[in-house]
Amino acid sequence: MRIVLADDSMLLREGLELLLRESGHDIVATAGDGPSYVAAALEFRPDLSIVDVRMPPSHTDEGLRAAVEVRRQWPEAAILVLSQYVERSYADELTASGTAALGYLLKDRVSDLDGFLAAVESVAGGGTVLDPFVVAQLLAARPKADPVHELTAREREVLAMMAEGLSNAAIAARLVVTEGAVEKHVSRIFTKLDLNADEETNRRVRAVLAFLKS
Repeated sequence: MRIVLADDSMLLREGLELLLRESGHDIVATAGDGPSYVAAALEFRPDLSIVDVRMPPSHTDEGLRAAVEVRRQWPEAAILVLSQYVERSYADELTASGTAALGYLLKDRVSDLDGFLAAVESVAGGGTVLDPFVVAQLLAARPKADPVHELTAREREVLAMMAEGLSNAAIAARLVVTEGAVEKHVSRIFTKLDLNADEETNRRVRAVLAFLKS
């Protein structure tokens, strides 16, 4: 796939570029600051952007702001954010448009090459992939009135794994239960989050977005 990389660390940027090229992907542009990333993303319209949160000129949330600007001008843009930090507002900002094709991973997850490459493929394909630690932080921050708190402990666990981008079969393998049991949990999650019957993949994405935004 065609990818734009945006990170102010030349070492990390070149390392990611080498890894992705060796995996068969085409790096169509790289950027070291927010404005350059916005320009590259809108010019090349890549299959995926991989963006660091903290970049020049502010070195705070410049990369995030750039990603939000890209999605404002191009709502279908697939974006995978890499960060050293967990900030709930980052995920909230990226899901503000209500679309999928987004991910948020902590940078140390890149060392898990198979997992990182799977996240790249999933986000580019329209999926939503969140770092497990980010999921845990978001769940802990939810107010008691949140509909997610109506879920049982096992249902919240399944929803968290859905947010990581896992399929029912993968969730079943991790929990050491049958796939049918997972399907029942997923069905109850949809009901409790008031998600009407729709195409299955869309409902999964909507469940994750409800988890992020509610």
